[in-house]
Amino acid sequence: MAGLLCRLLLCLAAAGAAADLLLEEVRRSVDLSTHLAKVSAELSLANAAGGTAASAFLLALEPGLEPRLAYLGVQVKGEEEEENTLEVRETKVKGKSGKFFSVKLPSPLAPGAKVRVSVEMVFTHVLQPYPTHITQSEKQFVVFEGNHYFYSPYFTKTQTTRVKLASRNVESYTKLGNPSRTEDMIEYGPFKDIPPYSQDTLKVHYENNSPFLTITSMTRVIEVSHWGNIAVEETVDLKHTGAVLKGPFSRYDYQRQPDSGISSVKSFKTILPAAAQDVYYRDEIGNISTSHLLVLDDSVEMEIRPRFPLFGGWKTHYIIGYNLPSYEYLYNLGDQYALKMRFVDHVFDEQVTDSLTVKIVLPEGAKNIHVDSPYEINRASDELHYTYLDTFGRPVIVAHKSNLVEQHIQDIVVHYTFNKILMLQEPLLVVGAFYILFFTVIVYVRLDFSITKDPAAEARMKVACITEQVLTLVNKRLGLYRHFDEAVNKYKQSRDISTLNSGKKSLETEHKALTNEIASLQSKLKTEGSDLCDKVSEIQKLDGQVKELVLKSSVEAERLVAGKLKKDTYIENEKMHSNKRQDLVTKIDNILDAL
Repeated sequence: MAGLLCRLLLCLAAAGAAADLLLEEVRRSVDLSTHLAKVSAELSLANAAGGTAASAFLLALEPGLEPRLAYLGVQVKGEEEEENTLEVRETKVKGKSGKFFSVKLPSPLAPGAKVRVSVEMVFTHVLQPYPTHITQSEKQFVVFEGNHYFYSPYFTKTQTTRVKLASRNVESYTKLGNPSRTEDMIEYGPFKDIPPYSQDTLKVHYENNSPFLTITSMTRVIEVSHWGNIAVEETVDLKHTGAVLKGPFSRYDYQRQPDSGISSVKSFKTILPAAAQDVYYRDEIGNISTSHLLVLDDSVEMEIRPRFPLFGGWKTHYIIGYNLPSYEYLYNLGDQYALKMRFVDHVFDEQVTDSLTVKIVLPEGAKNIHVDSPYEINRASDELHYTYLDTFGRPVIVAHKSNLVEQHIQDIVVHYTFNKILMLQEPLLVVGAFYILFFTVIVYVRLDFSITKDPAAEARMKVACITEQVLTLVNKRLGLYRHFDEAVNKYKQSRDISTLNSGKKSLETEHKALTNEIASLQSKLKTEGSDLCDKVSEIQKLDGQVKELVLKSSVEAERLVAGKLKKDTYIENEKMHSNKRQDLVTKIDNILDAL
């Protein structure tokens, strides 16, 4: 209610000021060299003497151009030629229809004072192709209809209008006031003593082969991660809104003749942020390899070349995406964060966007979200976005705006709070998931989920267990021989018979115990009906032969020490015993491998 009252007072103040204000001089320029109509006007605004100070003034739009207005900016020029942007609000004037704007002056304009104001307006889809259909070899002509006069609620003393065209080829134009024409420029005026709300149709029919590209629909998704990355993806629907192609398209003529399809679009350049990396450009078919990327000092320039040239009425669809480092766009103070990024970015020169949807995906757990926009946007209901390791979803800011041009390439600031402890959520979820996985595997391996018991499987498991025990005991028994060999070597060096007897006694005792255990296991294998019982029996026989050779070696060592056996004979016999022993051990190892 308070906002409505404030706007009402502003309207009344502006309406009251309208009676005292006048335009001493208007210099208007209409740029029609592209598919946009750019109107700029230098106003000398004066407040009549004897009146009251004016804090604002009114701007009015021509009735035919009202729905086509994309951008309106007003600046005031100071004494040192510096320009200050003024606040512009839409308002209404009692007894008048149409669209009006109230412009607040930096300081009240005293009676008898003057101020220089610069007005910039951009209109879209006001240049109408005529003829509406052309062949591939024809040039494109368009018609613009406007007003010879600067449409204003104030009396204007003098005014000039300069119209800049895209070429010198002009079919026709209105000739109010005997205008002058030079090359691609038409100058009207000066017109004197123009009443308020004056209208007189200005019409120009001329050649314009500039690219009539229009973004009919665009979805811009900005995904913020506190792990150091911001992912940007733009889905673009593009249409050539110039004269529709009539007849067939000849690729041969298009490549052979330089003026064939002169109004078509082969490629255009998109300017990405300087920090953009991992850039991709694709459509429904897949990656489009005809694009080119050029990294500059202050930007990344990407040449977008569709799969086919765009003629009037033709459309294309593509997706472009890239990553940005978050430290360049994300600022924080404690738990307070601010994301500063462009609401819409550069797609091509002189771009027009009919419909734009921006989705900003914030980290999971972001709260107290507030958006600061440089111009009015339509906020839709916030959404939730789920991706890897999310639990309750990431908040998504959704905003819409229509009829955008290059002047709308400005920063939007998103404020929110985020508890930094939540950054541990995803690593802990990964750790927890692996823990649950491993625990499940452990439980699964140790549990028997069979409905009925399988005697054969149980028997195989018992045999496997017995066989494992046999392998262990046989290897342990073979180790006894190595220990006894060490005792014999010590005896040969020290000639202490007690060392030899002690080693022999230890060998006999432990060997007997291990042999008995193996025999017990052999009987168990026989009970289970396993054919491995025969292999164990063979191992027992071979081991007996090994033991016999070991004891022979010890006896000959005694004879050598006692002087009853020559050294050469001992060495020869020992070598023969060692070879036989090695062959027996190899046979035992082969049987063990078979087990």
